[in-house]
Amino acid sequence: MESRRVRTPDRQDLAAAWRTISARLAPTPLHAGVDGLNLKLETFQPTGAFKIRGALNALSALPADVVPVTASAGNHGLGVAHAARMLGRRATVVVPGNASPAKVAALHATGVDLVEIGSSYDDAEQHALELAAGGAHYLSAYNDPEVIAGQGTIGHELREQVPGPLTVVCAVGGGGLASGLGLWASGHDDVRIIGVEAAESTAVSAAVRAGRVVDVPIGETIADGVAGGVERGSVTIELISAHVSELLTVTETEIRAAMRYLLTERGVVAEGAGALGVAALLAGKAKADGTAVAVVSGRNITVPALTAAVR
Repeated sequence: MESRRVRTPDRQDLAAAWRTISARLAPTPLHAGVDGLNLKLETFQPTGAFKIRGALNALSALPADVVPVTASAGNHGLGVAHAARMLGRRATVVVPGNASPAKVAALHATGVDLVEIGSSYDDAEQHALELAAGGAHYLSAYNDPEVIAGQGTIGHELREQVPGPLTVVCAVGGGGLASGLGLWASGHDDVRIIGVEAAESTAVSAAVRAGRVVDVPIGETIADGVAGGVERGSVTIELISAHVSELLTVTETEIRAAMRYLLTERGVVAEGAGALGVAALLAGKAKADGTAVAVVSGRNITVPALTAAVR
């Protein structure tokens, strides 16, 4: 399939997104740690993840008579479903067969049109693109200007919450969050963005190195929310290349240690993908200029999976 033509967002899109998001979603808290590890708790969003920002911004910009269809490992789908319910419209979410049971159960509860297919995010994305070819609007979890701009609204809140130089450490899957934060940071000389991938899923860093999306092996990871490939031609690659200071990887052991730290030391439930930024800071891989803040996003994990991870 040929690459879709997707417009690259700019700072005007960020300003418009902030007007939309600030009118409908309360700011999430910044939790300062006595150990110097500060957490931006996107787990406090209605769906437990930052994805509601991009979904709400994108659906708000979409004509009311157009039905969005999306592919998701879970949290973006929950964001789309919740945003659709807020705006009184329909949406279709396609998830892979290996999606988190907690996320699938939550999606069923929203009443969204749900399709489960294949065994990977790439399978779900391909099916969603095929459905969209029949007349629906494909809403990417990351390769979409309104989605990217919506995720960047985290930056507006952080600027109010953290004075002075700031380093924001965030998870990278398809790169929508890092792209939005990077675009926001491009207007602030004292802000750096560091993106963190699971070592078993490094599609974005491979694409940044190559200057284009390339095929990379995807292994098993507890960070299922960031696992998978990247759509060819994704605008996130150029945005990350231009505006993200550094891309790091963390191991499964480091991810589990971060999940354990969040639960036992900070009282925060986080799935694997939600703990990537914390993992990079705890492992000493992410070096901060000024105040370090890890974006913690994604609380949709079953109790048995959480127990096994932090044991």
